Amino acid sequence: MGDFFAELGRYLGSANNRSQFFGDLLDHIYLSLVPLVLGLLIAVLAGWLGHRFAAVRSVLLVVSNLLYTIPSLALFVVIPGIIGSKILDSVNVIVALTVYTAALLVRPVLDALDAVPPHVVAAATAIGYKPARRFLAVELPLSVPVLAAGVRVASVSNISLVSVGALIGTGGLGVLFTDGFQREYFSPIVVGIVATLLLALIVDLVLVQLRNLLTPWDRVATTAGAK
Repeated sequence: MGDFFAELGRYLGSANNRSQFFGDLLDHIYLSLVPLVLGLLIAVLAGWLGHRFAAVRSVLLVVSNLLYTIPSLALFVVIPGIIGSKILDSVNVIVALTVYTAALLVRPVLDALDAVPPHVVAAATAIGYKPARRFLAVELPLSVPVLAAGVRVASVSNISLVSVGALIGTGGLGVLFTDGFQREYFSPIVVGIVATLLLALIVDLVLVQLRNLLTPWDRVATTAGAK
């Protein structure tokens, strides 16, 4: 055990290794969070259509389930042929994870919109809110508590899946895994695992705080209930 920690200390003591680590970390954040935002926007739009039209809802649920069953590595390899990018372009990971995020979030978006009290929607309609305005000003804000749970799951999923992209040469903390396995050098593998776990934890905490900021009424209701 002492030898391992000594080896880990030597690895982290290298300026080149630290530079590579921070570069990979920034790549990982970019490759995981950009698809999270894009996938959420797509899922919200698709969920709005599915919430309004029963036929669209059925199709969305089937398609999203099918998309999420596609192996991530296969999708990373197939996407360049679809969008015309190079195999090592980071856009392949972004597109693939956007697809996964949207597929994963379609059902939570629908569930979140279903959870909005019907009498609130009826009241908004009665005072003159058109469907689009009612959705943005009333339904979507009220659906945030339920939707946030799905977004938190998607964020962890993305942070995990970005590591797979290293197998086809893209960046991220997965580079530390492949480098460590190729050289039978365990320090970068351990650093990569710990960094990935900490990143997932930090992003999850940020999302919780963001949910709290977007739903102040929920905190007030919780406080009142505790009293």
